[in-house]
Amino acid sequence: MQMKIAHTLRNRVYVYFSRCNMSSFNYKSCIDVSPEVSKALRSHTPVVALESTIISHGMPYPQNLQTALQVEEIVRNEGAVPATVAIVKGRIKVGLNQEMLAEFASLKTPVVKTSRRDFPYVLSKGLNGGTTVAGTVIVSSAVGIKVFATGGLGGVHRGGEKTMDVSADLMELGRNPVAVVSSGVKSILDIERTLEYLETQGVCVVTFGENKNFPSFYTPRSGVEAPYNIESPVEAALLIEKLFELHLNSGILLAVPIPDAEAIEGNEIEKAISTAVKEAEDHGIKGKEVTPFVLNRVISLTGGRSLESNIALIKNNAKVGAQVALELAKRQMHSSKQLSSEDVFQSLHAASSERCAAKSSPRFDILVK
Repeated sequence: MQMKIAHTLRNRVYVYFSRCNMSSFNYKSCIDVSPEVSKALRSHTPVVALESTIISHGMPYPQNLQTALQVEEIVRNEGAVPATVAIVKGRIKVGLNQEMLAEFASLKTPVVKTSRRDFPYVLSKGLNGGTTVAGTVIVSSAVGIKVFATGGLGGVHRGGEKTMDVSADLMELGRNPVAVVSSGVKSILDIERTLEYLETQGVCVVTFGENKNFPSFYTPRSGVEAPYNIESPVEAALLIEKLFELHLNSGILLAVPIPDAEAIEGNEIEKAISTAVKEAEDHGIKGKEVTPFVLNRVISLTGGRSLESNIALIKNNAKVGAQVALELAKRQMHSSKQLSSEDVFQSLHAASSERCAAKSSPRFDILVK
């Protein structure tokens, strides 16, 4: 029985202690967790992380602000706490209030699209940054958020076998235990090669719905089959729980198809994407500028319909993500009721010491602000 209690507690140590082998961030000086999010994490209230490149690079103003507020409201309506991650004047923020969201969405100064490589520069210069899926996964894992809802994952770009243009999202999902809820990968990417790369990174890819047909962002079916399929938030919560029990230190991609009513016909969107990709090549656009350029061109080429679909799928993913986080929190609370406070202290102390012993970097501290 004691062994079981210790095992259960060790699987929840992320809520109380940041992981010592995640990165070299000194979180006391770099990150501010809002009081609401901090309280939720301590009390096992479900929390859903949300990225900020959707706000800074994915949509024009004011649609970006409207969507961000609506998405947070959807998460709250499902009984979870939204935790939008962004960088404001060189500070990583986890949880933005409405005033901060409005200010961030309407910034006139450039906002840096921020992934792992960009954090040191953006923070050292006191810049504003929109965290990508990769950046948000890093921060989510460090502070103990297990579920992250977004629009679409980055991936292997078309022609990536020649250009080596592969999103850092895939690498980070392979080394951080976070469940990312998205409508697959963005349609502008090479879906088959992306799934191959995710397999190499050890990421568990699961479709959420009736079958294994992997979604293609604007359309619910890509014709490419995912390895696994689940049909309910309860199944998803159990899947995530097992991930943490195994200590695999890799993530899960929960691929949720866009609702049929909001989808765009496959041939139509493919034609627009191909045109936009060709234009990006002709203009010499490379690296992290490709995705924003192509998405904006697709909006123009589809007469704004792709933006409407983008907003719809983000809202749907937020709803599913919140439902999954709620079921996961229920499982955690059920286990917690069986443990004494002394058991908690002893096991958490042991688990923290075990994780930190072999590392020279200090324990991550989180500043509630």
